[in-house]
Amino acid sequence: MNDLQTDYQQAGFGLKLGFGATPALILIDFVGAYFIDSSPLHSRDAYPMMQAALQSALRLRQSAHRAGIPVILTKVELTPCEIDAHLMFRKTKGRGLFDAGSPFADFAAGLSPEAGEYVLRKAYASSFFATPLASFLNARRVDSLVITGLSTSGCVRATCSDCISHGFVPLVVRDAVADRDSRPHEANLFDMGQKYADIVSEKEVSTYLEALKPA
Repeated sequence: MNDLQTDYQQAGFGLKLGFGATPALILIDFVGAYFIDSSPLHSRDAYPMMQAALQSALRLRQSAHRAGIPVILTKVELTPCEIDAHLMFRKTKGRGLFDAGSPFADFAAGLSPEAGEYVLRKAYASSFFATPLASFLNARRVDSLVITGLSTSGCVRATCSDCISHGFVPLVVRDAVADRDSRPHEANLFDMGQKYADIVSEKEVSTYLEALKPA
C-alpha cells in the first residue's frame, strides 16, 4: 500500500493555487462556546489548540490591518425560529448555545470587532451559505481568502469548500485553525489541502501580507 501523500500525488491531487493579489482575512466562529468551561462544546484537551489558533488569528488580523485588506469576523447567532428549523440540532446538543445575546455566541475573550471590520452573522456551517459574504468580497475585488477559525472539520471546512466554489482561492492557515481532537483536525487539513485549498503557515501569510502593506 502506497504512502498516503505519495498516493494522492500520483493521482494528481495537491497542486498549488498560490497566493492571490487581493486577499481578505476571515476569522470563523472564535466564540465563547469553544472557550467557556460550562459549554458542551468546550473540550479541556482541545482548549490549548483552540487558544493557540485564536492567538495566531489575532496576530494575522493585525497584519491584515497593516496591509489594508478586508477583515471578516463570523459568529453563529440564531433566532428561535431558525433554531426550530435547523436540522443540525437534531444531530448535536448545541441548541440554545447560539441564541442571540448568549455569552456562548459572543466573541471569545480577546476578540472584539474593530473599526472597519465586517461582522458576519451566519446560521449554518459555511460562512458563504445564505450570507452576503460572496457579494462583499466581489465588491472589493477580492481574489483569495485567508481562512482562520473553528472548527477545522466543521465551519472551516464548509467555508473552504464554498470558497473555492465561489471562485476565491482558499488559504487555510494551519496555525490558526483548530478542532476538538487532533485526528479530525489533521484529516481535514490533509483533505482540504489535496482537493480545495492551500494549507499555509502563519509565517507564510505574515510575510505575504507584509509585502502587500501600503507604502
